[in-house]
Amino acid sequence: MNKLILRNIAIISALFIVTFSTMLITNYFQVRGTTPLQTEVVETLKQLNDENNGNPALQEQIRQLDLLARKAYFVRIDHLMVGVYILLGMLAVFLVSARLYFVRDKNIPLKAIDQMDEWIIKSKARKYVGWIASGIAAIALIFVVLSSPYLTTTEAAPKTEEGATAAILPETENEPEQINPTDSSAIETAEADSSKLPADSVSKQIPVSKITHNAFRGNNSNGITSAKGVPVKWDLGGGTHIAWKHDIPRSGFNSPVINGNKVFISGADEKARELYCYDLTTGEQLWTLAAVNIPGSPFKMPETTEDTGLAASTVATNGKQVCAIFASGDLICADMEGKKLWAKNLGMPDNHYGYASSLLSFGNLLIVQYDNQNSPKVIALDMATGAERWSKSRKEKVTWSSPIIAYVNNKPQLVLMGNPAITAYNPNNGEQLWRVECLSGEVGSSACSSNGVVYGASEYATLVAINATDGTVLWEANDYLPEVSSPVATKDFVYLATSYGTVASYDSKTGKLGKVHDFSGSQFYSSPIIAEGKIFLFSNDGKMHVFSADAEFKLLQSFETGENTFATPAFTDNKIVVRTEKSIYCVTAN
Repeated sequence: MNKLILRNIAIISALFIVTFSTMLITNYFQVRGTTPLQTEVVETLKQLNDENNGNPALQEQIRQLDLLARKAYFVRIDHLMVGVYILLGMLAVFLVSARLYFVRDKNIPLKAIDQMDEWIIKSKARKYVGWIASGIAAIALIFVVLSSPYLTTTEAAPKTEEGATAAILPETENEPEQINPTDSSAIETAEADSSKLPADSVSKQIPVSKITHNAFRGNNSNGITSAKGVPVKWDLGGGTHIAWKHDIPRSGFNSPVINGNKVFISGADEKARELYCYDLTTGEQLWTLAAVNIPGSPFKMPETTEDTGLAASTVATNGKQVCAIFASGDLICADMEGKKLWAKNLGMPDNHYGYASSLLSFGNLLIVQYDNQNSPKVIALDMATGAERWSKSRKEKVTWSSPIIAYVNNKPQLVLMGNPAITAYNPNNGEQLWRVECLSGEVGSSACSSNGVVYGASEYATLVAINATDGTVLWEANDYLPEVSSPVATKDFVYLATSYGTVASYDSKTGKLGKVHDFSGSQFYSSPIIAEGKIFLFSNDGKMHVFSADAEFKLLQSFETGENTFATPAFTDNKIVVRTEKSIYCVTAN
């Protein structure tokens, strides 16, 4: 073959390899860490479904959107593999053409060559071109391997596209309900639990709901659950609709968390700080993890008030790890079987009541709001390793509020209440998105969100609605304001409970005060949760109130349980888990 043709083929293939390799490397940086169960996409669809769980037309639209997202993901994988084959093919063309081009030159007799001889310079140049093209191709292949979905540490993609939307929407006639992106872990956990049981008991085991309640006030800490078949009446003293009940080993005001067949709470006193795991079905205490041997942990526990204590912060889980934090600044993390993964001390928080902000899980990140007199900040840690992913200093005074995730235009925002501002961050990197100075005093209530609007309220301050797109204030109201209890919102209404016994509703678009219920002599520290179009709310004296989550805001049920209740209950299909002042129990609809 003509050497000129071979040279041109080699040059063209080398240019193609360099260009194509650059494209593959760029592709790696654009798509690394993505999966078909991206947190932003799934959580946004979940939010829409939670707010409109009775709208089958919307659910069908969500199914179609999710299917398109899945198809796009698998098409990208196919294109990636085709790109690898093309790159390898062009590399082979380059090597063969270069080899054939130089085949006649390998037997040229030796001669004395000047260092500046043109022939030797061109020969070296050809070698450098070959080395560079091969090197770039090798680097590109490495990045292709790194961008493979099978090497990512995030949630694994399902092997087929069928049933993709089952991870988002509630069950239909032909598919089981799957809501949370950590559902696969929940299934694995349930299967692991089943494998430990005798064969005859496995067949009798009650199916585990895939509805999770992964943090304070549920997933995203937003006060809305997709749980179905939720019981609305029970008798704790008589045992009616009570699956199990146990005394709590150590005191704490944190709320229960549910993932799979496991329930998590924490407790602490002067002697120990502990994380507990219970079986959701039987109530058996499965394991305990103590916060011990932590570098930097204080020898003497901080002074706290009686209504805060050393374990006021609710734990958080992502279905693979579960973490707990205490007023001493000690933070511990375990896998779902109770094996300690890591622990660290964040520094003793300077807080005159005691540290109370709850943890929040966002994918594989653990979000910690650490507002105190020392150095207020918000931190994101890797839940698997405890490594710091990002940290941002804050201008706020000490607060007791907890972080939430709000979805705005299909993108997540990490929203923190504080004194004097409500602030939104990008949860992936800590970038501040907006900040509204509107609060004052001792901020203990957390924010809530719906339909792209963030709502925040605090006693002696205001109830404010913020357009989370740009941080503009839509309206403010101050008729009734919460002290500890956090509000909850739908696209039409905002509901809140005060520490002096009033429960009120507001129009979410105008801020106009709606219907008000006055429970004289009661206090509300527990936060309202919306489930199946109903609002569930405990008063401190243990009385459960159930309202309709609509314009009428009717009181549907109101009954005594007999035990003081300050924590917010956790919900899953057919069950509610309640933590009282002295015990933890499970209510069942069966």
